[in-house]
Amino acid sequence: MTETTQAPSEERADNTRIVLGSNQYGKAEVRLVKVTRDTARHRLEDLSITSQLHGDFEAAHTEGDNSHVVATDTQKNTIYAFARDGVGSPEEFLLRLEQHFTGGFDWVSGGRWAAEQYFWNRISDHDHAFAKDKSEIRTAVLVSEAGRQHLVSGISGLTVLKSTGSEFSGFPRDRYTTLAETTDRILATDVTAKWRYAPDTDVSSLDFNALYASARTLLLDAFANTHSLALQQTMFEMGKAVITAHPEIDEVRLSLPNNHHFLVDLAPFGLDNPNEVFFAADRPYGLIEASVLREGTAADSPVWNTVGGFC
Repeated sequence: MTETTQAPSEERADNTRIVLGSNQYGKAEVRLVKVTRDTARHRLEDLSITSQLHGDFEAAHTEGDNSHVVATDTQKNTIYAFARDGVGSPEEFLLRLEQHFTGGFDWVSGGRWAAEQYFWNRISDHDHAFAKDKSEIRTAVLVSEAGRQHLVSGISGLTVLKSTGSEFSGFPRDRYTTLAETTDRILATDVTAKWRYAPDTDVSSLDFNALYASARTLLLDAFANTHSLALQQTMFEMGKAVITAHPEIDEVRLSLPNNHHFLVDLAPFGLDNPNEVFFAADRPYGLIEASVLREGTAADSPVWNTVGGFC
């Protein structure tokens, strides 16, 4: 089969000029495992890093001129080279990448850098044997634009459940409503939360590991201790707890699926079921999402434009 090519047209038939819009490029999901061996007790860091650059790349798109294209392979190699000196927190690592690329190439005006960190637990407190902890993923996204840094940290895949302390009633009913009201139900969800730092915060001075641990604890405590009249109410209390405790955080976005647990009817077997035996349904599920903000905070940070889904 013969392939034919032609130069891209800059004008449509009606003479409207075609121009390049927003663009970014880089290396996605660079898998990085760092073993620190400075003592007999090794430390393990496991991450996936994405690097994408913004800047003067028009000629590469319209003319095939690669003189400004920092190869995606170069971006990958930079990630591995930087890891040799240590990763630290995901946020610190992304900030190092941003400073390197925007400071090292005049035509790179900013970019987007993202990280996922996966956790491993020591096996029986062994010095160098680990088992993967699949309960959660730590996340971070950094967008650099016009010399400003927009940073969010987060957590995803954190599965939680309350066996009581949750209700759902008082909702409107129509001809299609079959759900019974309840004053005692299981409440379960997989927490995805992202918290955005205030734009005037000196992020270089923050202890991101301590902030992550604190936000995680606050989210879990609010989930556990809120007597829930609806998942929406619990969600708001979770976001509120993080913002109240941390003045450097302006916004928390949460996405919480309602992992339904339905009471099984045991009457056909001559048995009662005093709220003890449930069917855990994986789909369909309710999906509750919201942004919780410090009053007076702008909600249109450009970082959200680079995050798939609600958060």
